[in-house]
Amino acid sequence: MQVLGLDIGFGFTKVTDGRSHQIFKSVVGEAAEAAFNNTINPGSAAPLGPHRQITIGEESYFVGETAEAESRGRGFTLDQQQLLSRYARVLAAAAIAPMVPSGEPLRVVTGLPISFLRRHRDGLTALLQQRQQVTLTHADGSTEDKQIHIEKVRVIPQPFGALFNNMLNEHGKPSAQRFVTEKLGIIDIGFRTADYAISDRTRYSERGSQSSDAGISLAYTAIANSLTEQSGVQVELYRLYEAVERGSIKIKGKRYDLTKLTERAFRSLATRVSNEVNRLWADDWDLDAVVLSGGGSGALLPYLQPLLEHELLPVTEGEDPRLLNVRGYYKYGLHLWPPEAARQSTR
Repeated sequence: MQVLGLDIGFGFTKVTDGRSHQIFKSVVGEAAEAAFNNTINPGSAAPLGPHRQITIGEESYFVGETAEAESRGRGFTLDQQQLLSRYARVLAAAAIAPMVPSGEPLRVVTGLPISFLRRHRDGLTALLQQRQQVTLTHADGSTEDKQIHIEKVRVIPQPFGALFNNMLNEHGKPSAQRFVTEKLGIIDIGFRTADYAISDRTRYSERGSQSSDAGISLAYTAIANSLTEQSGVQVELYRLYEAVERGSIKIKGKRYDLTKLTERAFRSLATRVSNEVNRLWADDWDLDAVVLSGGGSGALLPYLQPLLEHELLPVTEGEDPRLLNVRGYYKYGLHLWPPEAARQSTR
């Protein structure tokens, strides 16, 4: 029995088994055989990351950066229903299959934004908790058949992943007393949503928890709209990730500076997030601290920190904020299903 943490996000899909992880853009495209392969410089064949191609049933898909680079038809969505109905199965299989032995029973912890939890928890559980046969196609053209066998799934409020990552050690045991005994707020800035949750000595507070549309995609949309006005080209949001980090983008041979656009967009988003937090938690003046997580948290931290009325616990330096939730899911999975107890239950 193996435990995995899985996060099927609007921006990125992530999975970890506690030792290694995968992270790739949540983009799915049709797989097509290349008519010509570059053999002059083999090292340049996959400039955007590992080749990800998976076949489920009769359909073959490119996933992540491979789909972005090679698929004619690409799928990407900011709609939760569409993410689950059209893309989640492929994204989950592409993430999990390379990391597990064929047929080994798996137990998976994943999360949903708070506003989608009640509506989609059962559907996501049914989607994941099953056996399915898949085929991986590697960069050299070789194939590998795998059976994915997920026997148990637990779906939790998304922002609690970051809390469990701080609270639990690598064996799933409580190790940081502060996160067990104090009243903490959690701000999880994802791609599509911002989630706000309160953990009062590990108890989930329904009153102080909600989702909003203030994900980092709002800032990316503002940047994309400005670029459309300047260049006449509508740049897909998932093609802005590297450009925003780099500070510029080249469109039709002309380079556009994104520095001021990005600063303005991030500052505006941080103001919205802080206003939502301060309004939602107005009665929770007894919060001991606020945990910041999610893929957008690192980018917004400099703009958000001066605006919040609470002590802020930022992401540990050098840690990828996109992985905080999925690492917490994995640790919580070990807490739910300790390896020794799981072995005894299968005897």
